[in-house]
Amino acid sequence: MDGFDAQVMGPVAPALSADLHIARVALGRVISSGTFGMMIGALIFGPLADRLGRKPVLVACALTFGIGSLLTATATSVTQLMAYRVFTGFGMGGAMPNAIALTSEYMPKRSRNAAVMTMFCGFSLGSAFAGWTVAALIRSYGWQSIFLIGGIMPIAVAILLIVFLPESIRFLVLKGGKKKAAAYLQRITPDTKIPAEMIAGPDEHQSGSFSVAELFAEGRAGVTLAIWLMFFMNLLNLWFLNNWLPTIMTDAGIEIETASLVTSLFQIGGLIGSLGLAGLIGRRLSFRILAITYFSAAIFIFLIGSAGAAIPLLILTVFASGMAVVGAQTVSNALTAELYPTAIRATGVGWALGIGRVGSILGPILGAYLLNYGGTARHVFWAAAIPALIATIAAATVSFMNQANKKEVST
Repeated sequence: MDGFDAQVMGPVAPALSADLHIARVALGRVISSGTFGMMIGALIFGPLADRLGRKPVLVACALTFGIGSLLTATATSVTQLMAYRVFTGFGMGGAMPNAIALTSEYMPKRSRNAAVMTMFCGFSLGSAFAGWTVAALIRSYGWQSIFLIGGIMPIAVAILLIVFLPESIRFLVLKGGKKKAAAYLQRITPDTKIPAEMIAGPDEHQSGSFSVAELFAEGRAGVTLAIWLMFFMNLLNLWFLNNWLPTIMTDAGIEIETASLVTSLFQIGGLIGSLGLAGLIGRRLSFRILAITYFSAAIFIFLIGSAGAAIPLLILTVFASGMAVVGAQTVSNALTAELYPTAIRATGVGWALGIGRVGSILGPILGAYLLNYGGTARHVFWAAAIPALIATIAAATVSFMNQANKKEVST
């Protein structure tokens, strides 16, 4: 549902603009208001989940963005749209870091990275589904139908989470809920006798201070700042491409249905890239490989600008860009979740995504201004390659710091 909501604003934007008479610059602010809500949600709900648990926060977030999407379908002005999109984003922003943390904490170390990356493929599936269906739904039922679907489904998911989703066993062990943790473990392995005393693992700890401050403790400051820069730059590109690709292609004379289908290839490429990286690399995933993936993204985004209105070239470059940009984001999520211990994992991932959401806010706005004030589509995409290069440098920096820390520990 996160991916569906992220993708629909691109195809919905022209219909919203025509129905509510919204100027393109104002439309950029409407698109970015949702990501502003995501930023706040990620920054607040990450630390909250490290104190209250993953499950209650995930349920609350799903209900919040479901209700927000239903309210969006009733909007009749730019002000209402922005308010409802902020509320929707508030729930969505808190859901993703907790989904990443919970998936990571349920997996053995050998398959943790691959599991997080596979889980995140739901984002690409939702975005691709939006690309396939949104144009036809708008034509038949109006833009409001998109947000009705986007509201009903998360509420249904929240009900399923209440019934079926378990709490993180690692979190329960750290927070004193060992009886419930033992019950979960007994369900996983019925034939094993569960000991009365359990520990989360040698690399885990119980945070004794405000968890955000812990992101900078024990030599983590430089790595944390580099990760924030990495998330910022990649999510700027991801949301710019998600939201402006259909409009840019429509302006070039391509029909909206074709533009939506080509844009959906961005997420299909991301899905294939994520699954490929998860299957081929798995536990050997590293920030060095992430840096290479970011560099590939810079090349492919640059080439989109050279494709013009040539459909075959657009298909190839958009698909390859999706493999690199979305694939890099899934790798970033997995590596960041593994980097931080359980007591601050949701905070670490949440704040990285929260800082990254600032890039998500700026991406659509910068795209709108570039397109409105003299920038050609070619120059816009050439400029979009720069953040990917900066993310490359940030990932390489984290790789260097990690290697230096390992050498220091071994010494």
